[in-house]
Amino acid sequence: MQDTSNSKNVDRIQLGDKLVHLVGTAHLSTVSVEQAEEVIRAVRPDSVAVELCDSRYQSLKDPNRWRNTDILSVIRSKKTSTLLAQLILAGFQKKLGAKLDIKPGAEMMRAIAVAEELGIKVVLADRDIRTTLKRTWSSLNLWSAFKLIGAMIGSLFVKSEITPEEIERLKSADALESMMQELSDAIPGVHTALIDERDKYLAMKIAQAPGPSVVAIIGAGHVPGIKRYITSHQDLAPLEKIPAPKLRTKILAWSIPALIIGMMIYGCFFSGKDMSFEMMKTWAIATGVCAGLGAASALAHPITIISAVLAAPFTALHPFLAAGMVSGLVEAVLRRPLVADLESIAEDMTTVRGLWRNRLSKILLIVAFTNIGGTIGIFLGGFGVASYL
Repeated sequence: MQDTSNSKNVDRIQLGDKLVHLVGTAHLSTVSVEQAEEVIRAVRPDSVAVELCDSRYQSLKDPNRWRNTDILSVIRSKKTSTLLAQLILAGFQKKLGAKLDIKPGAEMMRAIAVAEELGIKVVLADRDIRTTLKRTWSSLNLWSAFKLIGAMIGSLFVKSEITPEEIERLKSADALESMMQELSDAIPGVHTALIDERDKYLAMKIAQAPGPSVVAIIGAGHVPGIKRYITSHQDLAPLEKIPAPKLRTKILAWSIPALIIGMMIYGCFFSGKDMSFEMMKTWAIATGVCAGLGAASALAHPITIISAVLAAPFTALHPFLAAGMVSGLVEAVLRRPLVADLESIAEDMTTVRGLWRNRLSKILLIVAFTNIGGTIGIFLGGFGVASYL
């Protein structure tokens, strides 16, 4: 085994009888790809841990997995936001990778390939991406959620050139920690689920990797956190749990429909049926028009827009239903994604035009925009109904 103590971006951590070689990489760096292979071949460890979960590994291994996507099932199971987030992140990474002529996660895949060639155990050390996204989303308040959505969509408009030299500079822990701190300051709650929790998770998975010698291929931004947590015992079970809706969220979800219905009943008993009818009309117009505008802004089919308008006044009164589910299902039936859409989804997600042109991503946008419009309509309709009292 060769000594890697002086290798750039490699930290040696002694955990009792286990020696961990922590390799900090940039996910879009040819230098990182080469270094991952060099360190594994030099150390010949008992196991290699990589910053991938099974779903991300399968995604990198089989880029055409989108062909098996059942969009109707995704909408019914309320997973559209998670899928859309994954697609936007994948599209952003693919766009940067195209500029640098390298596939996202190439250093991880090279590490796995070398480990398999040498007969070394591979450990997928990261938490499932779907769990991370759900825990991140659940930690946000309404304003932070809108800011995060805006930032993700805005990433598709990034035109600045990123050079290989800039990528290598960003492998500096100081530079990456500074960027992460800026993100957490701008959107409180993101840092905990997206960075801190994963640092703990990765640290424990690396510490538990089999054998006295381990090489861990990890994004450089996680290195400081892993070094901080790897010597402490962390229970992974709480980090893998999907948090239940907060009590205040449940109360708010039920209280708004109850308040609206209560005001309409009050208007009927104390101001007559005409007043109650005006309240219902105001509610229907506010929620229906806003949801319809949301669907229209995503360039939905006219029938889809009508379905959003008709569904919103009713779905807005039920905390577990959303107008976006209706509009998404209608759009999926009217314009069901073709094989070509599923084959080109990764490429289409790299541009705004492709995002709206691809039928799969367009359906997801229709669901999201309809729900955003419907949410605005709930507040406008609620104020409108209250104004009659």
